[in-house]
Amino acid sequence: MPCTVGCTFRFGRLGSGENWLLSGYAAATETPGLNGDDQAWRLRAAYASERWSSAAGYTKVGEDFNPEVGFLRRRDYEKADFFIMRYYRPDDLWNLHELRPHLFVSTHHDSSGFWESGFMHVDNHWEWQNGFEIHTGVNFIHEGVREPFQINPGTQVLPGDYDHHEAQFVVLTDEAAPWSVKSDIKVGGFFGGHRTSAASTLRYRFRDRFSSELTWNYNDVDLPFDNGAFEVNVARLRMTWSFTPKIQLQALVQYDDRRDLVATNVRFSWLQSANAGLYLVYNEIDDETIVGPMEKRREVVLKYSRIIDLL
Repeated sequence: MPCTVGCTFRFGRLGSGENWLLSGYAAATETPGLNGDDQAWRLRAAYASERWSSAAGYTKVGEDFNPEVGFLRRRDYEKADFFIMRYYRPDDLWNLHELRPHLFVSTHHDSSGFWESGFMHVDNHWEWQNGFEIHTGVNFIHEGVREPFQINPGTQVLPGDYDHHEAQFVVLTDEAAPWSVKSDIKVGGFFGGHRTSAASTLRYRFRDRFSSELTWNYNDVDLPFDNGAFEVNVARLRMTWSFTPKIQLQALVQYDDRRDLVATNVRFSWLQSANAGLYLVYNEIDDETIVGPMEKRREVVLKYSRIIDLL
């Protein structure tokens, strides 16, 4: 594995008055064999007040920027994003507490100018006095595909530019209550075809000691390709026990019917400060597609870290 020498300069936050905030970073890496654009940077400006919230940012990551420690999903891209929201509290309208119309825009290009993805979200949040919320929005989506890829076993998405829109409807109950529910439904275009997506989450919490979250995701997809009609269901159960503010036991179980795959993750943590401390992790994957005597893969990880103040 090549050795990377990284040099990073970062300024966290620079405020101006009570409403403005400027943040950003600049970074560079040096890797044998990668001698091109090895820099990355981001600049973001935000404004917040009682009635308005807005932000604009720009990010550039070079083709040869190579942070081998991770924390980077893609490289060779330029990203611009913009967000604006208006807060409005009516005096007497259907017992509403607040209306939050807003707009979010994000776009990705690579260094050659190819438009990889674009997303525009136009929405309004309707929040009542009892904590019940409804979100009514529409999404405008662009996906640029250079090479074919497999989105489902036997289903390939072909190269091209795909532009679609979808309607989105979200319902939430009061998340401060012991029991709460969230449902998110999207209906619209998807890679030249159509998709209906539904995600529902049931949450329960007991004081600060225990919290749980059961989620079901359903996708019904119909694409204009071979074997383009398929359905996918993913179920997920997440639980957290907090014995003390620093001692926790977390469990995650997920099932994917597309691959008939069950994955389990259990983590015990005993923290000291700043996420440093003792971690004991158990992972298990039961994958029916594995051929051979080992149908299950198990992993146990023990990690301990401590922060030492040398100054």
